[in-house]
Amino acid sequence: MKSIEAVVDVPTKQIAIASLEEQAAVPDLWSDQDHAQQVTSQLSRLQADCERVLGLRTRLDDAGVLLDLAVEEQDADTLAEADTVLTTLAAEIQSLEVRTLLNGEYDDRDALMTIRSEAGGVDAADFAEMLLRMYLRWADRHGYPAEVFDTSYAEEAGIKSATLQIKAPFAYGTLSVEQGTHRLVRISPFDNQGRRQTSFAGVEVLPVTQEADHIDIPEADIRVDVFRSSGPGGQSVNTTDSAVRITHLPTGLVVSCQNEKSQLQNKVAALKVLQSRLLERVRAEHEAALRQLKGDGGNSWGSQMRSYVLHPYQMVKDLRTDFEVGNPSAVFDGDLDGFIDAGIRWRRQQDDQD
Repeated sequence: MKSIEAVVDVPTKQIAIASLEEQAAVPDLWSDQDHAQQVTSQLSRLQADCERVLGLRTRLDDAGVLLDLAVEEQDADTLAEADTVLTTLAAEIQSLEVRTLLNGEYDDRDALMTIRSEAGGVDAADFAEMLLRMYLRWADRHGYPAEVFDTSYAEEAGIKSATLQIKAPFAYGTLSVEQGTHRLVRISPFDNQGRRQTSFAGVEVLPVTQEADHIDIPEADIRVDVFRSSGPGGQSVNTTDSAVRITHLPTGLVVSCQNEKSQLQNKVAALKVLQSRLLERVRAEHEAALRQLKGDGGNSWGSQMRSYVLHPYQMVKDLRTDFEVGNPSAVFDGDLDGFIDAGIRWRRQQDDQD
C-alpha cells in the first residue's frame, strides 16, 4: 500500500485537481468542446485515483484496528471478520498495484481494439467473433463504455474483423498486453466429421489519439468512399450510403466505419481510427530505431500469445507468462483480469531487463 501511495502521489494530484476545478468553473468552458471534454475527463480520472487510494488506506487502517481488537478480546467471530476484510483488501490493493505499473506515454488513454480472423477459415471467423464478445463482456463487467465502430461479417459465420473503442482510465495500458495472435483448439462445430480444428485470430490494440498528438492528415492524402451499411444475412441494411471507407494514400492504410447513423459521424469515427493507426506507426518506427541502436533484434511478445483449448481438455494458457486457468467458458465470458494482470507484470519485467 505504501508503494502505491508513493507512485500515485495523492498530494500532487490534489494540487492538479484544484487547478482543473478552477478551469472547469470558467463560465465559457464549453465554448471549446474538445478542451472542455479534456479538462472534465482528466479531472474525473484524477479524482477517482485519489478517492480510490484514500479509501483503501482508510479501510486498511480500520481493518488493523478491527484485527487488534479481535486479538485483544480473543474473539473468534471478530477475528474471522477481520480476516475476510483483509483478504478482500489484499485483492483490491494487488489490482491497484498493477495499475501503478502503467506508466507508458499513452497508457492512460482509451483503447482502440481491432480483432481479425486469421488462419482457420470459418472457425477462425467464429473465433474472432468469440473474442469480440469476450472483450465487450470484460468492459461490461467493469462498467466501461464500449463502442463498436465497424464490423465486417464473414459469409458463413463469425466476423472477418471488428474495431471497437473501450473508454476507461488506463484502458490502453491495461489492454495493450492483449495484443498478438490468439489460438483456439476445439472440435469444429462447422466440420460434419467432428474433427479437431486449430484456428487463429489477431488482436491489435492502439491508444486513442488526442488533440495534442499532432497527427496531421491533409485532405489530399486521403480518399473517402461511401457505401451502404450492411449486417449479416442482409440484416440492418441502411437505405442510404452512410458507411464510410477512408484510404490513406501515402501509407495504404484503409479504415471504415458503418455503425453510426450519418455519413458525417462515420467519417469522424473513421478518421479517429486512422489517426490512432498513424500514431502507432510513428511509435513503432521510433521503437524500431531504438532497438536497432541497442542491437536488439526485436520483441517477439506481440506474436502468438495465448492458447484457448476446448478439446481434448479445457484450458486457457498465456504463452508469455504461463498464467493459466481451467475454465475457458469464464474467460470467454470476460473473466480476463488474471491474464491482464500477469501480462502487465511480465511486460514490466521485460522492460526492466532491457
